[in-house]
Amino acid sequence: MIIKNAALETVCGVTSKLPENSRPEVAFAGKSNVGKSSLINALMNRKSLARTSSQPGKTQTINFYNVNDSVYFVDLPGYGYARVSEEVKAGWGKMVENYLHGSRQLRAVFLLLDIRHKPSENDCVMYDWIRNQGYQPIIIATKLDKINRSQVQRQVKLLRETLRAEKDVRIVPFSAASKQGREDIYEIIEEILQGAG
Repeated sequence: MIIKNAALETVCGVTSKLPENSRPEVAFAGKSNVGKSSLINALMNRKSLARTSSQPGKTQTINFYNVNDSVYFVDLPGYGYARVSEEVKAGWGKMVENYLHGSRQLRAVFLLLDIRHKPSENDCVMYDWIRNQGYQPIIIATKLDKINRSQVQRQVKLLRETLRAEKDVRIVPFSAASKQGREDIYEIIEEILQGAG
């Protein structure tokens, strides 16, 4: 997948109506500070199109990035950040639910998990919830550069077992620093787009 152009096209807040896009969408979910913005920037080959933040819980909108005029990368609000009020959390949940239910173009949901840690209860709930919406989550195990190569398989196994994910659920280790795993993700997106044609 060669990125020719990428631009933030639509930002949806809690009260916004979802855009009626005519192109396929792939969504990215994950808890705050799992490296979602860094992943999206790496995939779009941009340094800071998706806003990264040292303050978790910063993304409070659904952001639609038009990539190559052929697909939308959809950045969903991060979940599970304790400092955010219950009211705000409830708003995010509703927003994400409306999107997963309401988007006619959504083709796949990538769920980002930190490869260093056992998935949290929030991660497991999100995984099950995405499945209950009829999607098979594709797991991206972020922060790959933060562990030794010898630990990778063990950590991937821990993610799979904690989520109770079947063997056919893809888990892609990824590093925003080295871009390792990016080509694998591109391949998956290309497969999705071919299937969407």
